[in-house]
Amino acid sequence: MSVPGVLGPALRARGLRKSFGARVALDGIDLEVPRGVFLTLVGPNGAGKTTLLKILAGLSRPSAGEVWVLGTDPRREGARLRARMGFISHEPYLYADLSAEENLRFFASLYGLRRAEERIDEVLARVDLASRRGDPVRAFSRGMTQRLAIARALLHDPELLLLDEPTTGLDDRAVGILVDLLGAIHDGARTLVLTTHRLDVGLRIADRVAVLAGGRVVHEADARSVDPSAFAPMYASLCGGVP
Repeated sequence: MSVPGVLGPALRARGLRKSFGARVALDGIDLEVPRGVFLTLVGPNGAGKTTLLKILAGLSRPSAGEVWVLGTDPRREGARLRARMGFISHEPYLYADLSAEENLRFFASLYGLRRAEERIDEVLARVDLASRRGDPVRAFSRGMTQRLAIARALLHDPELLLLDEPTTGLDDRAVGILVDLLGAIHDGARTLVLTTHRLDVGLRIADRVAVLAGGRVVHEADARSVDPSAFAPMYASLCGGVP
């Protein structure tokens, strides 16, 4: 695992733009995230959060600008870079008819993990699903499925974890469990970037918070110094009143 600050920032974007025909999704993003930091990107639906994460993950190419992830250009070394990161979205990318353990064993084989069984035991315990390891994913609640998706993303012990709206479709109890899990994962050695439209969640668990609106980063702050009651109206103003 990389030591924060030694090898430069985990993420750096300069003038990042992405267009889909006439629609501009990202309109000149400038962003830098030090290693080991937990950044939350908040913003309304359609602000460009998912587009930005897909570019950082090497799943989409920018129309213009520069992006560096863990010191690497994802446009040139996307496959190698993806071996160093985990990606989670509202789509869990799990096989419903396989058990939790079988899913993890399959992904461990894709990663070519040594000590795969030991690692599977570790991540299932970490997401509190060890007792359900033999159950098919189709029997899991939405919250349990998202926890298993996090276990999948943690299998290869990535340096960077990207989470795109992981609380979508979860009730408040499941959101609380997920937030506690992310807090436990954030140990200062791994960089995390979370996108959400839920301001309460974003301010709860991050080191830094950035507001994305209209395809731009319009505000950044130290999340721990933010007063939620004061930040909420400013956030609404920055987002043009869009929730």
